[in-house]
Amino acid sequence: MVDSKSQTADLGIVQLDLDRPRRCGYPEVVFGEGKSAETLLKVIQRLTAEGHEAFVTRVHPDAAAQLAGGLAGLRHNEIARTVRVRPNVQATAGINPAARELVGKVAIVTAGTTDLPVAEEARETLDWMGVATDLIVDVGVAGPHRLPAQLHRIQGSDAVIVVAGMEAALTSVVAGYVDCPVIGVPTSVGYGANLGGVAAVLSMLNSCAANVVVVNIDAGFKGGYVAGMIARRQARNPKHEIRNES
Repeated sequence: MVDSKSQTADLGIVQLDLDRPRRCGYPEVVFGEGKSAETLLKVIQRLTAEGHEAFVTRVHPDAAAQLAGGLAGLRHNEIARTVRVRPNVQATAGINPAARELVGKVAIVTAGTTDLPVAEEARETLDWMGVATDLIVDVGVAGPHRLPAQLHRIQGSDAVIVVAGMEAALTSVVAGYVDCPVIGVPTSVGYGANLGGVAAVLSMLNSCAANVVVVNIDAGFKGGYVAGMIARRQARNPKHEIRNES
């Protein structure tokens, strides 16, 4: 059932927002944690029926396995814990970002290999949004020679995502090399005094680099989504210049 005024599909325990592509440019992304495979199946089927690529984050492996048995063409990233399903070729309504040619560039940089699940969530988000990415792993400050060797892959990006736990010092270091927004994604990786990522998020928030902004702990999706919006807007207006107004 669809409410014609609000464009909300009543799927029982889920009230699916069908009007979000018009308002925000992209379909609703589903947070999979705590939802059964049966509920996720209903949501995915409805999104793809509307012509959108369904994107679900934080999917339990058991739920992903059940979905794979009932959905053709399902893409499951085990590291990122995401599931994506493209619409049937016959479905033409609405906006399908995945059908667009990849635009822009977002570099995703991790301090350590253990930060990779959060980075992969960001990468999947950007790919779903139709934004090109370059994933650079394990270049944290404990080995300071590693980052300069990768700067040619980072510089020139529309935005950079830095995924880091521990003391998260890499965020400020990267920001000092680039002329674009740097989105810090603190992770819960670290020993006791890391406090589940609190130390990392406070370090990022206190960065002296002016181009650093910060999202929540382990929020790879949020970091990826914001970076994707920046990259797609830049792609629409690449010659934009800042004017000095009196």
